[in-house]
Amino acid sequence: MKKFLMGFISLLVLLVGCNEKDQVESPIYEGDRLNIGVLGEASEVREQNINFQSITFDKLESDVKSISTEFDAIFIMKEHLIQAGEKQYAKVYSELGVPVFFFQSKKSYLPFIYEDMTYEQVPNIEDQTYATGILSKKKDTYKYWGYGLYNDTENETNIKDVYSRIFTTIESEVK
Repeated sequence: MKKFLMGFISLLVLLVGCNEKDQVESPIYEGDRLNIGVLGEASEVREQNINFQSITFDKLESDVKSISTEFDAIFIMKEHLIQAGEKQYAKVYSELGVPVFFFQSKKSYLPFIYEDMTYEQVPNIEDQTYATGILSKKKDTYKYWGYGLYNDTENETNIKDVYSRIFTTIESEVK
């Protein structure tokens, strides 16, 4: 029984040790308060200075001019990527004036900047990031960011790290 207990404890220590290798502790964003419009449900974040506000595609499309004064960025979550990749939205993203981040897109940013292709038409891309961001600088010219997960491991700590890095980018690009 004693050998079994020691073996079990050793196994637990080994498993915990392996798990720690798949996550990163990174600094949290401590900059200015950010207001972010979200299509979908954003993950919980470590930061207290982030205000998420749910928006709709109708608002995104009809209030393009007010979006840049109301929000510092737009987040589009996985469950809305197909609709976000519809042809009419490429023009919207190019006119927003704030960065747009797409979470868990297997298509990178391609279906979101070209009016002649949809999300479903773009083939999956092997080397993926957890979040992809774009900001239109002028007509047909974009700034692009990609944020991967530490060791390509999806867990709460690594996802929160991605959000913190995105917040830092938003502050440096918009504020």
